[in-house]
Amino acid sequence: MDVIEFLVIIVQSLIQLPRKVGDELDVATRERMQQRAEQLRREMTRLLQELEQSAFAWGDLLFAALQQWQLWAVAGGLILLFGLCWRLRKSSPQPARSGEETTSGSTTEHEEDQSEGHESDDERRLFRIFAKRVQWSVKSLAYRTRVVEVLVGDLLAVLQERLATSFFPVLQPAIGVGSAFEGWSARGRDAVYRLLVPLKPPSGHAFHLELGTGGEMPAKDCRVRVELECTCTREQLVENTWCFLHHPKEELSRNPAASLLGSLCTGSYLDVQKTAHWFQNLVRSAWEEMPQSHRYSMEVRPSSRSCKIQLTTASGRRLFVEMVFGVQQGDSDIFLSSQTTEASFTPSTTWAESCAVAEAKFFRHMARQAPHEALHLKCLQLFDGILVGTVFSMSNLKTVAMHLLNTIPPESWSRREFLVRLQDILWYLRGCLEEKHLKHFFFGNENMPEDIILPTAFQTAEPLNLFQHLVQDPAAHNQAMRDFDELQDRLTRLLFYGQ
Repeated sequence: MDVIEFLVIIVQSLIQLPRKVGDELDVATRERMQQRAEQLRREMTRLLQELEQSAFAWGDLLFAALQQWQLWAVAGGLILLFGLCWRLRKSSPQPARSGEETTSGSTTEHEEDQSEGHESDDERRLFRIFAKRVQWSVKSLAYRTRVVEVLVGDLLAVLQERLATSFFPVLQPAIGVGSAFEGWSARGRDAVYRLLVPLKPPSGHAFHLELGTGGEMPAKDCRVRVELECTCTREQLVENTWCFLHHPKEELSRNPAASLLGSLCTGSYLDVQKTAHWFQNLVRSAWEEMPQSHRYSMEVRPSSRSCKIQLTTASGRRLFVEMVFGVQQGDSDIFLSSQTTEASFTPSTTWAESCAVAEAKFFRHMARQAPHEALHLKCLQLFDGILVGTVFSMSNLKTVAMHLLNTIPPESWSRREFLVRLQDILWYLRGCLEEKHLKHFFFGNENMPEDIILPTAFQTAEPLNLFQHLVQDPAAHNQAMRDFDELQDRLTRLLFYGQ
């Protein structure tokens, strides 16, 4: 039996799978499926041996075959079929021996473990063939994020000590956000480790968030208004503390930088560019106090809305770290962020509503639930490396993945279902393109994990369509459909050719 005949058998088996009546299959059907599974497993074992001897020819065949959309179902269905057969074998009744109890004992459990191990050997070999085509770096990424977290934590500790008696914003512990901290960046050593540094108002000041006037969600034209508060009572208790509302104006005018309004604001609003410049100067001056300064040389890179630093070891290895600034909305996981918006020109007092912390929190939630292999991260890592030149952003693919992670049980994100999950992501994206509708994950989502805290406006909002522009622009929709076909081709080449 050659490769094509084998694929035909798989297709026929998938098409002819009987439907369940209730939750069970009849005994005769189960026996037929088990016999079929045994035959297919023997053929798969032989085929895998041939694949390992002539992997290049296998790549050529699959590259040609997988140009057709339907055969993605074949590749994914292979995993589904063997998963189903394993479940059937596990649930099928064992004939009872005369004089013995039919309760499951240690011997039966051992036999089931052996059966499961035998089947998973073939599945692991199949997975390895595909995994060889992709360079996983999840473990290396996790190690580097821990290094960056410790380094930035030490840096903020030095800065907090310096600013303890000042009237500058109070720096809070940094929160890792973005692809590197979520665990799926495909950039390798060039990954940017982004952290959000929350800012709280100093004594005698208050932050009031203005969430924009355009009605856009998430709002991109927010501002942080700074107001002075009376601290006369505190002034009497704490030496060298001024009440900015009631202190003599002559003394305040001699030291205008002592007030946040006089140093980092434009008018009454917190200025992103002034804040970034102030923070960059603090980092430069504090670096020599850092224990990591003996291991890394540090360079502050140009940035008007964040603090970007490049760390270089003596051997030339580099780490790229970016610290953006954020002001929290109440006690929620939504922040007003200094990160650049999509507009070509952004006023220096404009902040953007950001879900980055909520997204990172969602992926940490999934890390506690999903299997050890973290298959969802590998899927995102695959797509992160092949989107260049298409109309799709990683934000689109990540939104698709989050919807699926919130729907498909965590145990189904194991490596035995690697191709099935890739297929799910593609099919979900294709369905959204055909309907011209992709729902924003954090607006009007009734299935949000309980540990993610959203503002009331997010919870009660109508679902936000991230593909609304495709509804309004037919040319853009046609281009998106063409790019989807290109994306599918790229994924096929990556899996089977490694490029």
